[in-house]
Amino acid sequence: MPNILSHGKVIDDHWILLSDEDAIPAQGDIIVPLSTWAAQREVLLTREGAVSVWLDGQDEVETIADDLAHFAMIAIHFAKFVDGRGFSSARLLRDRYHYQGNIRAIGHIIRDQLFLMKRCGFSEFSFSAEIDLHAAAESLNVFSDSYQTAADTAEPLFRRRRLA
Repeated sequence: MPNILSHGKVIDDHWILLSDEDAIPAQGDIIVPLSTWAAQREVLLTREGAVSVWLDGQDEVETIADDLAHFAMIAIHFAKFVDGRGFSSARLLRDRYHYQGNIRAIGHIIRDQLFLMKRCGFSEFSFSAEIDLHAAAESLNVFSDSYQTAADTAEPLFRRRRLA
């Protein structure tokens, strides 16, 4: 079973990542592309096991806004590490739609992005097998504080210091 980084800890990944071409298994926790969710929503809702959807950079978060209660997790796919649209999708899920479940980064992500990804609302990270997840976990705490508000901090630093 592969591992992921979840909430700063290395854990076993029990989710099965499916593509549009894959058959939907009768049971188990699965992550399906948005197009599969749209085409087979009713079938997915009646099967055993949790269902999660994954969004690509061009996918609009608004398309799943009414279905967020069905997802224990939402995966956001990064086709390449220079594509920042996934950061915006995570912020929309947390800030506008108040999504409380896990948000997982999948695809091409690099360790240098983890701190900002966490600030945008990501809680899980799926890397390729050659990445040392324990070393990557250290990137989540590379800074002790942040100036700006984000999904993980409601008040800017100047207000937090004034209140202390």
